[in-house]
Amino acid sequence: MRWRALSHSMSLGAGRALAGCLALLILTLIAAPQAMAQEAIRIGFVNTERILRESSVAKAAQQKLEQEFSRREKELQDAAARVKAAGERLDRDAAVMTETERGRRQREIADLDREFQRRQREFREDLSQRRNEELAGVIERANRIIRQMAEQERIDLILQEAVYASPRIDLTDKVIRLLNSSR
Repeated sequence: MRWRALSHSMSLGAGRALAGCLALLILTLIAAPQAMAQEAIRIGFVNTERILRESSVAKAAQQKLEQEFSRREKELQDAAARVKAAGERLDRDAAVMTETERGRRQREIADLDREFQRRQREFREDLSQRRNEELAGVIERANRIIRQMAEQERIDLILQEAVYASPRIDLTDKVIRLLNSSR
């Protein structure tokens, strides 16, 4: 009996301590928003896609890529035209060709087509890699501007991806202006 009374009084003491902790936690949760209300958190939003689409820096990067890859793209177009013309010649002349000649021409066209496919694949890979490099440079510059803006304007948080952002906190136009003027 005595053991039960001791155990019961210990659990009452632990319960009181737990209740005290809960009360302190509730008071903290009630006081925190009031403390935060005194210093409002400033939030902004930047649309990265618009920066990559509309900024002069991104447009210049795109033009640079077009210049860099235009010669190879033209060569690929010429190669595709050669493969197509060879296929059309084969179709047109197939009726008057010997079986051996037709087989030889088919192999030549298949070889031309394989070479064209290989060069086209390499072109796409090279273009993709260079595009990623150029876009990374634009994004890096934009992020530096965003950080500077956040520090100067005392913005606590700037998001670059959101399902919805109010136009009131959208900083994209300002970032694009600063990025365009930083060239």
